Amino acid sequence: MSSQNLPQSTESPLRSEQGRKPRVAVVFGGRSSEHGISVVTAGAIMSAIDRTKYDVLPIGITRDGRWALTSDDPARMAIADRQVPDVDQLAESGQGVVTLSVDPGNRDVVVGEPGSVPTVLGEVDVVFPMLHGPYGEDGTLQGLLELSGVPYVGAGVLSSAVGQDKEYMKRVFTSFGLPVGPYEVVRPREWESDRPAARKRIMEFAAENGWPLFVKPARGGSSMGITKVDDAAGLDEAIEEARRHDPKFLVESLLRGREIECGVLEFEDGPRASVPAEIPPVTAHDFYDFEAKYIDSAAGLVPAPLTDEQTAEVRRLAVAAFEAASCEGLVRADFFLTDDGTFVINEINTMPGFTPISMFPRMWQASGVEYPELVDRLITAALNRSTGLR
Repeated sequence: MSSQNLPQSTESPLRSEQGRKPRVAVVFGGRSSEHGISVVTAGAIMSAIDRTKYDVLPIGITRDGRWALTSDDPARMAIADRQVPDVDQLAESGQGVVTLSVDPGNRDVVVGEPGSVPTVLGEVDVVFPMLHGPYGEDGTLQGLLELSGVPYVGAGVLSSAVGQDKEYMKRVFTSFGLPVGPYEVVRPREWESDRPAARKRIMEFAAENGWPLFVKPARGGSSMGITKVDDAAGLDEAIEEARRHDPKFLVESLLRGREIECGVLEFEDGPRASVPAEIPPVTAHDFYDFEAKYIDSAAGLVPAPLTDEQTAEVRRLAVAAFEAASCEGLVRADFFLTDDGTFVINEINTMPGFTPISMFPRMWQASGVEYPELVDRLITAALNRSTGLR
């Protein structure tokens, strides 16, 4: 796919109307277990934003939920010595709190220090919410921004929530006729009130679909909290690990086949799919887990070695998933190409990783959209999209 065939980004209307550069608040960190990866992703985004076109305001959310101004130094936001960074390391103050007005007529960001008069940092024109997992990617931050009347990059409240909750994501996909694999959901009240009955249901699922199983948090990402279970002996430990991240968890059967990913980006004429990628078998890991993705830099194949027919089908399904969940901006759709030649959708990610090794930007680079242009398109689209019902 050549970039010459793609609609061109348009300059933000704010610059010509107000004679100033739009201010982009990059919000990252957060209270989920994906805090560190969110920081890494935000660092990559901040490095790519065109500072001649936009002002950047970095806002980190600490693990306990405090909003803080942070250093605008992407180099400090990278993985170092196999350790992910933390907002507390980047915050300019250990006590200052950043607030955003919930008055739609006032987009000012204010920072306050104990014993000091609050300082108005100026108006924010758009938010780039680089939060992964609960308390950010799940519609909660999107709801706050809707109340504040501040445009933002990516999916809205409902589609963010659907994209975060694997149970309801699968229910939505099924209702639209998209193929999903076998799964079982165990909700918190079930597990806490009648653990033997819930465990019996899982064992019946295993008897029907076979071992191994994958036990995973219902509302999480970055492969955190997921365990591959080969037999009943490891089940309870896997459940507790999943519940450490989310009291609701899923059990899924192993789908034998190839892991294929596809990016979706919203253009002026609607959503388009990138060339797909393949995640090859990871020999040093049981599956494509957190360590493989972010620490050991497992390399995907871009483009995926598929037939023309398979490529067309997975791109069609990726756009269909984007539309089914009413997404906006961007999505990474993950599939299995099973041994019988059928594509099964595993999940979508409404705010996929943007680290230097992340598959979403790599797929779009292979499709003719370089990293800086990808970031610019997302910001421009958000600036041109209103908040509220749409």
